[in-house]
Amino acid sequence: MSWLLPLLTSPLTPLLVGLAAALVVACWALWIEPASLSNETHSLVLPGWSSHAGRLRIAVIADLHVGSPWNGLGRLDRVVAVAAAAHPDLVLLAGDFVTTEVMGGRFVPPEAIAARLGKLAAPLGVYAVLGNHDWWCDGLRVADALDRHGIRVLTNEAVRLEGGGRSFWLAGVDDIWGGKPDLEAALAQVTDSSPVILLTHNPDLFPKVPTRVALTVAGHTHGGQVRLPFIGRPVVPSVHGSRYAAGHVQEEGRHLFVTTGVGTSILGVRFRVPPEVSVLDIHPPGPVALGPRWASVTPPRSSA
Repeated sequence: MSWLLPLLTSPLTPLLVGLAAALVVACWALWIEPASLSNETHSLVLPGWSSHAGRLRIAVIADLHVGSPWNGLGRLDRVVAVAAAAHPDLVLLAGDFVTTEVMGGRFVPPEAIAARLGKLAAPLGVYAVLGNHDWWCDGLRVADALDRHGIRVLTNEAVRLEGGGRSFWLAGVDDIWGGKPDLEAALAQVTDSSPVILLTHNPDLFPKVPTRVALTVAGHTHGGQVRLPFIGRPVVPSVHGSRYAAGHVQEEGRHLFVTTGVGTSILGVRFRVPPEVSVLDIHPPGPVALGPRWASVTPPRSSA
């Protein structure tokens, strides 16, 4: 151990330790975390979700940005597999399928992306809205590719979904930055008192959403991609800063869920904001009888 003392007392030791720590953080932020993929389940109790709508499981996928670093078509197959393993009742795709600008990335045609996403399936269907990158690329081309693989793109419209004893509305609004959003037109198509889920790419729409909507689902922010200890998220692409950066937000009786997404934009870095396929378990306040569909996708915990 005689070699250790000179090393510890060397004036270069703090510099070497700092360089080693910086290398570890760089590897984590530029490679390990961006290449990872988690499947996070979030239980949401929604006052606006009526008991007759029953319990609902939704897989939410956003900001795929296929072609960003460590995020090619093979990774997209992993995303599809992770979502399928959750056995959702409904799959929602919250936009930004393509990538138009990211350091170290490459453009992947929307047709190739849609072909992989076409493998997604759920009893209540697979629905999508477009994001700003999709419009900056070619929104009509992206929408057409998704449609040809059985994924319906909602553009300022609402559809009624029924199945398994559940009934509710799903509304989709166009992107704020790249499209022509019309929230009023979408909600005007809701013709009864059944609960409404609103899908939008950008959560900045949320302050305009009425309490009539039980839940708004969005992406876009990537959770800021970086969340520093004691500092938080230095950059969030929102006029509201970190207010709608990620997770379940409640404001004045209204509910929003923002997924942190899968890919990266501008810089291919993630630090303490891992890529995620979000699974939302939705139910109203109070006890609700479990239907056979829900019971089949929620196995009992082991007593071990």
